[in-house]
Amino acid sequence: MSGRVVHFEIPVDDGERARSFYKEAFGWQVQEMPGMDYTLVVTGPSGDEGPSEPGFVNGGMLPRSAAAAPAPVVVVDVESIDLALERVAELGGSTVLGKQPVGGMGFTAYVRDPEGNVVGLWETAGT
Repeated sequence: MSGRVVHFEIPVDDGERARSFYKEAFGWQVQEMPGMDYTLVVTGPSGDEGPSEPGFVNGGMLPRSAAAAPAPVVVVDVESIDLALERVAELGGSTVLGKQPVGGMGFTAYVRDPEGNVVGLWETAGT
């Protein structure tokens, strides 16, 4: 398990307004994903495998109503979401949204830590 923050998600009420704001405020590249109600966010130089230089992560925006949390979420890379969900429960956390496939790329889930914060989990397909 890497435990690295590899992604972030920002819930939005108005996707067009949010895309425009982050694009203009920070120079982020935003790309709507057809049929997914999701916007990919690129915050720096990236290649096919994600960020091409150390020190930053990319993310996404999704409708607040579809979000697992009402506030921005960091997403942590794990070797196995199933094992991570068990470990989170052992340590006093809880599952907010169980393991979900994300196309052929991998799986995601959301947990709540003992402090009440929601954290995303990411497992790359084939790991």
